[in-house]
Amino acid sequence: MAVFTPVSAEEAAAFIAPLKLGKLTSLRGISDGIENTNYFVTTPAGEFVLTLFERLCEEELSFYLQLMLHLTRKGIPVPKPRADDGGRIIFELNGKPASVVTKLEGRHCLEPEPHHCEQVGEMLGRMHEAGSDFEFEQVNLRGFGWWLRAADQIVPFLDGERRGVLLDELRFQQALASDSLYHTLPRGPIHGDLFRDNVLFASAPALDSPKGADKLSGFFDFYFAASDVLIFDVAVCLNDWCIDRQTGALLPAMATPFLEAYDRTRPLTALERRYLPAVLRTAALRFWLSRLVDLHFPRESTLLHAHDPEHFFRVLCHHRRALSF
Repeated sequence: MAVFTPVSAEEAAAFIAPLKLGKLTSLRGISDGIENTNYFVTTPAGEFVLTLFERLCEEELSFYLQLMLHLTRKGIPVPKPRADDGGRIIFELNGKPASVVTKLEGRHCLEPEPHHCEQVGEMLGRMHEAGSDFEFEQVNLRGFGWWLRAADQIVPFLDGERRGVLLDELRFQQALASDSLYHTLPRGPIHGDLFRDNVLFASAPALDSPKGADKLSGFFDFYFAASDVLIFDVAVCLNDWCIDRQTGALLPAMATPFLEAYDRTRPLTALERRYLPAVLRTAALRFWLSRLVDLHFPRESTLLHAHDPEHFFRVLCHHRRALSF
């Protein structure tokens, strides 16, 4: 992601030596994203991603990296953490917790078509099924408590309309969080941030991919993963993959294949379908707030690109207008 902590080639070479990857031949900072420092690392063994975690502690990282290991063992295409001879996967570099994971092949699809949404829905369902026996748990660090702290920070920057929407939506979400029936929804490990730039597609022969030449090759960036209701992941995807960016409205041509593919892999319960409209609002609020914080309280970075919060304001306002399935 953005480069907050510089790493020299010499430092990277010394860091990867215990991982038996071979001699470092290339080190390149990655400009996408806003949370951690990431570099592409190239050695004779292939390409890898070196991540320095700017905010997370070792206990939190253990959940994320162990989840990734668990999913790779279940056949889900996610980056695999590299271990040293002692089995360690969390290290330290320049004063920050750090890890190295395999680099997935493929490219982002920033203008998806229905067959891309269908593949994401199917793989998300497979991922949720694969995570059903994952033994660790992690509170959602961007859950309700964080929303309240973030709202206190950004309210002074909002105009009257946006301030009113924010405060009213927080009341709605507090009621949802207090709803005992909501807490009976199926739970498990979620990705929490499965946007278009966290999914890769690789070119595939037409016979292998009759609906298009792009075949989903992996999910990555699990550093907002948590134990939560599974339909939060569904809502995050619908709000990004299946949305009209001008109006914030869901596009049936995209949402329908996504939901049908997910449902074939992991059938949604009747209760999940009932609560999905509310959780679409939850997901929109979470990312509206995080983008507002990043906009108004930027951190220093050599390659930082902040995202426009207005997109999720539009999405949230649309969902608030009695969206239902």
